[in-house]
Amino acid sequence: MTDRLGYRRKFGVIAPSTNTIVQPEFDMMRVPGVTSHYGRILIRDGRIGDDEGMEALLEQIRASMADCVEGIMTMQPDYMVMGMSAETFWDGVEGNRQFVAQIKELSGGLDVATGAEACERALKLFGARRIGVVTPYTPIGDANVRRFFTELGFEVGRVKGLCCPSAVSIAHVSEQTLREAIIEVDGPEVDAIVQCGTNLCMTELADEAERWLGKPVIAINAATWWMALRDNGIEERLHGYGSLLRDH
Repeated sequence: MTDRLGYRRKFGVIAPSTNTIVQPEFDMMRVPGVTSHYGRILIRDGRIGDDEGMEALLEQIRASMADCVEGIMTMQPDYMVMGMSAETFWDGVEGNRQFVAQIKELSGGLDVATGAEACERALKLFGARRIGVVTPYTPIGDANVRRFFTELGFEVGRVKGLCCPSAVSIAHVSEQTLREAIIEVDGPEVDAIVQCGTNLCMTELADEAERWLGKPVIAINAATWWMALRDNGIEERLHGYGSLLRDH
């Protein structure tokens, strides 16, 4: 028997309990026959206003990852999606590879979309070499993002870390603040802008920003959803969330 709603694919999504943006943004980008089902990693202390807080948050995530995936697997997903980006950038390219291997092992071999790999694919597709980056992180998070892209051979210019005080407060960042951050990391030498942090509300703003900047603006939730769809042979083009989903 085939799932009545997820008759093409069922995605199992890993997300922190504090994240209120990734699920509604993924839902906005739904296509017929594809459903997403969430396992939540319990975050007891979401304070991330300094580097120690960021490290403590990741420790909580790592401690609960196996239980989260075990719960997701009870609905028999076809594919896994990481609804948090910091962990996928941590420790550079090798850190992302190890994370993917961990999720494949925990899920019995399912493939997984991560924000880091999705951004890598998108930048290569656009032919971008020099990038600006916007994040909600503290300096240690920004350093790991810079490391990941630099190890892949991209030139990372300005990185604007918003230093959000808590995991929940990331979702409170205003559109105006994000507009200003995009402009701050842009420049004539920049080929593309990347936004990290799945709890930043950015997919629709990225679509708009591409029109006034005339270059790719990659919102991580849009990129991750794009990777998940295309990995599974789902080729629908979606409008309103950036050129990646619209044209590729």
